[in-house]
Amino acid sequence: MTERIVVTGAAGFIGSHLCERLTAAGQDVVGFDNFDPFYARAVKEANLAALRREPRFRLVEGDVARDALPTDGAAAIIHLAARPGVRPSLEDPAGYCEANVTGTARVLDQARRAGIGRVVFGSSSSVYGTSTPAPFTEDAVAASPISPYAATKRAGELLAHAFAHLYGTRIACLRFFTVYGPRQRPDLAIHRMTALARRGEPVRMFGDGSSERDYTYITDAVDGIVAALGWTARGDGGESRAFNIGGGSRVRLDRLVALIGRTLGRPLTLEHHPNQPGDVPLTAADLRRSGAELGYRPAVGIEEGLRRFVAWYEEAHGRQP
Repeated sequence: MTERIVVTGAAGFIGSHLCERLTAAGQDVVGFDNFDPFYARAVKEANLAALRREPRFRLVEGDVARDALPTDGAAAIIHLAARPGVRPSLEDPAGYCEANVTGTARVLDQARRAGIGRVVFGSSSSVYGTSTPAPFTEDAVAASPISPYAATKRAGELLAHAFAHLYGTRIACLRFFTVYGPRQRPDLAIHRMTALARRGEPVRMFGDGSSERDYTYITDAVDGIVAALGWTARGDGGESRAFNIGGGSRVRLDRLVALIGRTLGRPLTLEHHPNQPGDVPLTAADLRRSGAELGYRPAVGIEEGLRRFVAWYEEAHGRQP
């Protein structure tokens, strides 16, 4: 059945991939994005290149914290728009609160006023902080975020709980674990390391290499979003439920560096730096709930995912000797 879906953050990394998947499945998609200057607009315009030719896709430019969403005729909202990044949030916590907390409150309120009872909210594994035992389960308290970014994402989840309770909205809160792949944000580790190594420049490595992350390939993340959208269409009454969207295994930083070098066919030259404030030493997704309730099962491991990313990077930026 064809539905109209509003996707905020449609020009971003995850959002653009999601919009392509939804339109390919026959859905009408209204994208909403403010082209935040966190990274160059040209990067986001490139993300939208294929979608601009898709008759089922329409883009509206606007800011979720200030502007009205194009909700006419929409069956659901997938809210991915946010100020991203742990480290930048330390420099501008108020800006992050406006974009991520006020913006989410406005999205949920506009959904309520438009009679839209289905919302998918893009949260983050950062809500678990440093005190949650691994692997992280959605029932963990998650009450001790260690960065303003993490706090804003947890605040968004709490707003979702309140709206579900008060207004009967059915909301899936997706806790993404380090999503990577073609079109990944240029500030994120895999993209940044690859770009520096291809230019023959040294790569900063923070800490001793023992930190671990659960890396999620972009097609797996999109699978999780689509499954969560289906979940919002099931059941009666309001409910807000958190789901982990992870890659299914943990990768040490020093192993990641070695894998990137091997995939590029050259070792990375490293600059060692201390751990940075706000970074967590470990992320690890418990996927039992997502598997049981969404049917979510990640399919792309880190080695295959890196091969695909590097192939995209070389196509997008040119091969180098």
